[in-house]
This record gives sequence, structure tokens and C-alpha cells, in this order.
Amino acid sequence: MGNPNKPFVVGISGASGVIYGLEMLRILKKLKIESHLVITRAGRLNFQMETEYSALEAEALANRAYEDEDLTAPIASGSFLTRGMVVIPCSIKTLSAIANSYSASLLVRAADVTLKERRPLVLVVRETPLHLGHLELMQRAAAMGATILPPMPAFYHRPQTIRDLIHQTLGKVLDCFGIPHQLFHRWGEP
Repeated sequence: MGNPNKPFVVGISGASGVIYGLEMLRILKKLKIESHLVITRAGRLNFQMETEYSALEAEALANRAYEDEDLTAPIASGSFLTRGMVVIPCSIKTLSAIANSYSASLLVRAADVTLKERRPLVLVVRETPLHLGHLELMQRAAAMGATILPPMPAFYHRPQTIRDLIHQTLGKVLDCFGIPHQLFHRWGEP
């Protein structure tokens, strides 16, 4: 499940749903888990289009933030130990690059390194509906070791707000890394 004393890498790509990435950074900070962040150019634009927050505010929540063009960043190397990585949200473009090992950007290179080092990689793929090409990319990434975790809300925990729905997805992400949390009520809990 990755090394619990090492940094957690967060990638935010250009899919709709950058609020998931922002809220993940807030939770990691609250849990006192070191985070290293990379945001794509399209991800930066989505902060402007979808939220009242900026990419700079997201970067301020991380312990370290890198430019997507900086292939010399520590997270581009397998010798830099991490507990794993989440790409949240993960665009189909980013999924395609990861599934095809096309490491032309830092976000994709960090994901590729995560896979080659056999660390957990969670891809919160945000697209709907999906055609066969999307599904084949997900299958390919999963075969390489990634966990595909689309942000599909559950309702057994009786969400009252959008934040409740977001937290349920983030809780599922943290579960993939074995990180304890209280973000939603689990099935069978009162």
C-alpha cells in the first residue's frame, strides 16, 4: 500500500471535477500527510471555470508543487520514494498517456514511475458516457497496476450536500492507500 511515511503524490488534470483534487489536498493537510502536487495546464483552466478557487490556492495546500513541464522534479524519479499517487480528476487524455506510457509531462511521468515501482496509482477518471476506446484505456491501465476509481456517488450513507458526495469518493481513494479516515459512513455503520 505504499510507504506510509513517504509523500503522497496528487495530480490534477483537465477533466471536470478539479474540486475533487482541491478537497483531497485539504484532507491530506488535515491528516498531516505530506503531499506533492502537479496540475496540468487544462487543470489550471478548470479551476477558473468550475470553482471560486485558483490553482495557486490548491498549490498552497500542498507541501510541494511542481510545474507540469518540470521533468526534473523529484516525483519524476523512481528513486524518490512515495506512498503512491492519485490523479484526481483524471482526464481521458491523461488516462491515454498513462496507459500508453507517453511520459511527455510531469504528471504522466510521475504516474508511470508509480506504476513501474509497483506503488499504488489511483485514477479518478471523470468522463461520461464512455466509448469502447475509453474502456480499453482503463483496462490497459488496470492491467499495468492502476486502480480505476470513477467518482460515482453512493447513497447508502445518505449524503446531504455535494461535499458529502465528494467526501465519499475521496474516502474510497484513501481506502486504496490504507489511510484511515471518517469521510463517510460505511455500509452497516449507524
